[in-house]
Amino acid sequence: MASTFRIAGAGRFAQAKSASFSFDGKAYAGIEGDTLASALLANGVHLVGRSFKYHRPRGILSAGAEEPNALVEISRDEARRTPNVRATVQELYDGLTATSQNRWPSLERDVGAVNDLFSPFFSAGFYYKTFMWPKSAWKSLYEPNIRAAAGLGVAPDKPDPDHYSARFAHCDVLVVGGGAAGLAAALAAAETGVRVIVCDEQADLGGALRFESGARIENEDGWTWAQGVAARLQAMGNVRVLTRTTAFGYYAQNFVGLVERVSDHLKTPGGDLPRERLWQVRAKKVVLATGAIERHMVFADNDRPGVMLASAARTYLNHYGVAVGRNVGLYTANDSAYAVALDLKKAGVNIPAIVDLRDNPHGELVEQARAAGIEIHDGRAVIKVGGKLRVNSMTVQKRTGGGERSIPIDALLMSAGWTPSVHLFSQSRGKVMFNHEVRRFLPETYAQDCASVGACNGTDGLSASMDEAYAAGARAAKEAGGKAARSAKPKVDASEGWSRGMLGAGPGAGPGTTVKAFVDFQNDVTAKDIRQAVHEGMRSIEHVKRFTTNGMATDQGKTSNMHGLAIAAEELGKPIPGVGLTTFRAPYTPVTFGAIIGHARGALFDPTRRTAMHGWAAGQGAAFEDVGQWKRAWYFPQAGEDMHAAVNRECATVRRTAGLFDASTLGKIEVVGPDAATFMELMYTNPWQKLEPGRCRYGLMLREDGFIYDDGVVGRLAHDRFHVTTTTGGAARVMNMMEDYLQTEFPHLKVWLTSISEQWAVIAVQGPNSRKVIEPLVEGIDMSDESMPHMSVREGKICGVPTRLFRMSFSGERGFEVNVPADYGEAVWEALWAEGQKHDACAYGTETMHVLRAEKGYIIVGQDTDGTVTPDDAGLGWAIGKKKADFVGIRGLKRPDLVAPGRKQLVGLKTKDPKVVLEEGAQIVEDPNQPIPMKMIGHVTSSYWSQNCGRSIALALVAGGRERMGETLYVPMPDGVIEVEVSGTVFFDEKGERLNG
Repeated sequence: MASTFRIAGAGRFAQAKSASFSFDGKAYAGIEGDTLASALLANGVHLVGRSFKYHRPRGILSAGAEEPNALVEISRDEARRTPNVRATVQELYDGLTATSQNRWPSLERDVGAVNDLFSPFFSAGFYYKTFMWPKSAWKSLYEPNIRAAAGLGVAPDKPDPDHYSARFAHCDVLVVGGGAAGLAAALAAAETGVRVIVCDEQADLGGALRFESGARIENEDGWTWAQGVAARLQAMGNVRVLTRTTAFGYYAQNFVGLVERVSDHLKTPGGDLPRERLWQVRAKKVVLATGAIERHMVFADNDRPGVMLASAARTYLNHYGVAVGRNVGLYTANDSAYAVALDLKKAGVNIPAIVDLRDNPHGELVEQARAAGIEIHDGRAVIKVGGKLRVNSMTVQKRTGGGERSIPIDALLMSAGWTPSVHLFSQSRGKVMFNHEVRRFLPETYAQDCASVGACNGTDGLSASMDEAYAAGARAAKEAGGKAARSAKPKVDASEGWSRGMLGAGPGAGPGTTVKAFVDFQNDVTAKDIRQAVHEGMRSIEHVKRFTTNGMATDQGKTSNMHGLAIAAEELGKPIPGVGLTTFRAPYTPVTFGAIIGHARGALFDPTRRTAMHGWAAGQGAAFEDVGQWKRAWYFPQAGEDMHAAVNRECATVRRTAGLFDASTLGKIEVVGPDAATFMELMYTNPWQKLEPGRCRYGLMLREDGFIYDDGVVGRLAHDRFHVTTTTGGAARVMNMMEDYLQTEFPHLKVWLTSISEQWAVIAVQGPNSRKVIEPLVEGIDMSDESMPHMSVREGKICGVPTRLFRMSFSGERGFEVNVPADYGEAVWEALWAEGQKHDACAYGTETMHVLRAEKGYIIVGQDTDGTVTPDDAGLGWAIGKKKADFVGIRGLKRPDLVAPGRKQLVGLKTKDPKVVLEEGAQIVEDPNQPIPMKMIGHVTSSYWSQNCGRSIALALVAGGRERMGETLYVPMPDGVIEVEVSGTVFFDEKGERLNG
């Protein structure tokens, strides 16, 4: 079908190739460079969707990211279906297939439109009142139907075949926004030699210069100047230009998230091209040049297809060469709409009238419109429009009422003024201020190292905006270490300044009216809904927002928030700031899950980490369990053994002779520097200054509140070097905590931290014969009890490779932990295994390790602690240095609640029937016959069958536990109550004699 609204010679793509596409199964023709919206309008298509609640016909409102209506599904194939794509953002490619949403059986004849007839029953907050009764109907009736109706599009049900990428970037100056102001700032910064990134959500830099027809910069047409500067920036080695890239989130310390649309605009994306790329940018300085968003006018039936923002129509005309109608009316409260009328008139479009809410408007653009013969109705309002699936008339009357007149039109453009886009500034935790003179919220107090320039800073006029931006870019670069800018700021010749416009509902939609005058198009929120929220007790705009859902759709109220504020303020009789301001949250525009997740999908959703000995264990038939991201050997079954039989055999073998265990997943951190011991003193409860090199000590780490955070054995390799081990799950968090304190609390200490968890493979050899297994392979280390007692560390070689050999035990037996470079881990393991076979040793897994340590009462942080356990609660009070004046958590330990009697303490439990194994997590009570709900006094933290003890054993946290030794308590279970006796935590070798063989 031939385009019928394409203006010959207009736009910037007159020489572009044609591109075919389909919408709702009907074929159309567009051109390369179009968006789906401009291509539809070029074909005279205005009806593109149905509204969420009332299923009212909706058309294209805007030409950018603020679009609330034109949401469609884009399909490449069955697996590539993307719902809720803004037609104003989706670039056209040959073969594009688009489908309208939220309608059945067709867009023109949608049975859901019956909701519009019943709209009095669906007023604001109806769901809060309707779905409360009967309570039993929620799960069976309400929830399933609400979930089925939720959303506009249908989520894809096939795996996403596309891939996504992510990059980290650092720069001196990040410029967000590639309009005239952003280009001026980027140019000023780039010429100083600093690293600059400039990003813009459009396919080309230029911003509002896409539609500006009268601006001249450096004696060039504004758009031509913008393309020249863009090319110049791209040629600079210190500048990265990112188009089709949206800054969606501004986080702490000038960290900004960007999403780049890499291939959504291509007919056939290359196999190596990601669909989207996530940029995580850390900038020294940020310049926000995010512009402003035009507001619509609030009047009856302002949602009809064919009613759109004035700047959108100007964009479609001047950039895409498309007229939005042949007989176009305008309704405005500010001067900018006059520029649109003049451009349309020049292109041959009939302008029957400009309806201006203001009395006696004047200014350069107004006078030009009069001179062009355009009829201006000042002091008047559009109170409603005619038409159903497309606007066909507007009804005009005096602002004060009376004198109605109907004017035939096929499109109506509206402009209530401009709202500075302060979204990213607010996300940065900056505070805005309401300027009563211009009736806008503007940036005031900055929380981060950034500057707002141009329209987003409330600066009117192209010349003033560019002057401000150029100065801000030069200043940011200088503060980031750049040299002075080499060129002068660009010279601008353009109309200056626009009037402030209006906020709130227009005449005919004021208090007392029941017309549908829409404030939020996507969520079907009317001016009447805002007023109802106030009448029902809502006083804060945040409450009004939630009661009405104004501003809660995917467009986040970009066009509706200010109108909602004004209407609520008017109804409350307060100034707009007195009602508050809604919170601007990331993302600025919707971001796909794929962009956020990147490669973390399928097998990479949670990266699988394997130790150097994983292959050997798999070859031996080990069963594995997931511990964090690690695959750890759980147990090693032999022929005919189930898990319990295998664990029983392994436990008995380790106690009888020896066992080998892969402990490589333990966290390992090297703490180095002249102040290393001082740092350790502050981070751990234990004393470290007097620990001799070559010795080890159990280390206990607390949070500031005094509760156990992590533990592990620490070896002192030299006066200035410690080898710190952590729990497997605690490796990253302990490293982060150490770095945090070193950088923020103890920056004066000369200490360096290095994570070495992956660098060392660790083989634990435990049991009476452990020394006999290791000794033949060791070089340069005397392993006698006299030279290497328990809790020692030595450096030497094993099997010819470097080793850090620890004599320590998590089993209660004589034990060693062999640390070797990970590349040699499997080879050293095989050598030790060969020696172990001479002594009837076994390989054992994590389940056996858990049983062996529980037999000795050794805790596992995170299993026997729950974030509320102190060292004393866990029986580890001895690990606190008695003479220490300070360490992390020392003040927390002094809180009254943490030293009060009756706290839960770690104890042992023995079941009266030794064959009964308790369930971990089972609750403990004093009286099993008490009424429900029972008073729980503790819970089981660890529970196993112990082959070495010949009975079940358990550890538990019990209120006042140590005072209950020998007392009988009860564990209520579904099959009956289990009697348990409180005991000490050590069940095997209570005197610890086996540590020395």
